[in-house]
Amino acid sequence: MTRFGFGKLFGAVAASLLLGSSATAQEPQPIVTQHQIRIGAAPLAYSAEAGRVAIRDVQTGEPRGHIFYVAYRVTPQPGKVRPITFLWNGGPGLPAASLEFEGFGPRRIEAGRLIDNIDTLLTDSDLVFVDPVGTGFSRAVSAEAQREFTSIIGDVAATTEFIRAWLLLHGDEQKPLVIAGQSYGAGRAGATAYRLIQRGFDVRGLAIISNTTGLPTYPDQERIALAAHVGDYAVAALYFRKLPAAFGTTPDQARKIGEAWGRDTYLPALRRLVELSEAERTKLITDLAAHIGLKPDQIDPKTASVTQGDFLGGISPDKLPYYSDYRFFEPYKAPPLDLGIRSIRHELGYPSDLPYLPLEPYEQGFAPSGTYPKSINSSWTHSTVYGATPGQLAEAAAAFEKTGAIGIGHYGPNLPSTGEAIGAKPGLKVLVAHGAYDPLGGCSIDAEHGRHLEPPYREAIRFRCYLSGHAIYRDAPARAEFADDLRALARAASGPKP
Repeated sequence: MTRFGFGKLFGAVAASLLLGSSATAQEPQPIVTQHQIRIGAAPLAYSAEAGRVAIRDVQTGEPRGHIFYVAYRVTPQPGKVRPITFLWNGGPGLPAASLEFEGFGPRRIEAGRLIDNIDTLLTDSDLVFVDPVGTGFSRAVSAEAQREFTSIIGDVAATTEFIRAWLLLHGDEQKPLVIAGQSYGAGRAGATAYRLIQRGFDVRGLAIISNTTGLPTYPDQERIALAAHVGDYAVAALYFRKLPAAFGTTPDQARKIGEAWGRDTYLPALRRLVELSEAERTKLITDLAAHIGLKPDQIDPKTASVTQGDFLGGISPDKLPYYSDYRFFEPYKAPPLDLGIRSIRHELGYPSDLPYLPLEPYEQGFAPSGTYPKSINSSWTHSTVYGATPGQLAEAAAAFEKTGAIGIGHYGPNLPSTGEAIGAKPGLKVLVAHGAYDPLGGCSIDAEHGRHLEPPYREAIRFRCYLSGHAIYRDAPARAEFADDLRALARAASGPKP
């Protein structure tokens, strides 16, 4: 392993610049090291770069925060162009470490050690794992500046600026790009991709992972999605052994039968619900209950439907399944990521003594008063309008709660996102990925969405479903399938310019 960057000059002064958040300090050069892994029988040599990019006020040029990243790059073959894939997690308030060290970085944590990752995306694309401000080693320059980053609108603006600045600093502003975001970060990905396209960058691929925020809509979508969701509920019911055998004995069968009944019987009935006789309504509720593993008295008789939360409580009345993977009753016990953070500090040579948030909590750091900052999640402003008032935010939260949906609402109009990005960039390819066991998603809803897309969206968007939970890469077979799909997205991005 060879280290470049600070060399012998890297000392106390340089370290203080690297780790500090002074508005007047200039961020030093990143640390670059050289590595090699084996993918099957073939070696893969790559560089790893760890550093921070200053997010500067456009008028004054003064930093408002610093975003930490780890970039992995491979020297391209002569005449070939490798795309750059920017990846981040969701939360909000989560760093990219799980995507990097559980999913698709060159090395993955398994059985308490770092191993060469056969599912890495580095085979087909350079990778930049991004930690938003307030996560990982990324920080705002002050508590006041922190508020500029912790809203939907500020978060998207900062992420866009990070990519713009990173590309300019590396001389890569002409490179083809793939933007990938998981969960809450999926909405960030679509909105960021649109903004980058508007700024003239060559975004060719977009991966929307475990969230469909920002996709183009279609008429009567809410009701059609409700009917399609029967297929997702059927798969869950099968897992909990509450689905009658006549409605499927494998996940694929259960989904297919549930989707067909939802589309051919349930949806027409929902469209004339007020006209149904008492006998027709009773039969509809009885049939719905059977198709999703519930009892008829667990279905709302007024709406002849069930909310996601009520379904989970009904399918498992003794203990509520975990909200991001209903196969678990406790939060998923991920492999400890401290090996990955230690690798960043030592193998990649980034010597930060900041807590890597939130995997290393604030409480590990210095606060002489004994009062530590709140988590990003608890202080986040769910608004697409800068400066939204507490009253506006509370009103939006209450309206979302009335829907009975699992997730997060927001105040303000939707930002231009994936749909608008497709319209602005001919040839843009979009991968929408969901886990079959993810209560926050809906593979059957996705499939129905695909059937209702009009050109150019139909040609641009590919929906994929994996036998996994919310974090698709945590099931080995699903991780391999998902990696293949992401590699295909990268290969498409490396072709001739559309």
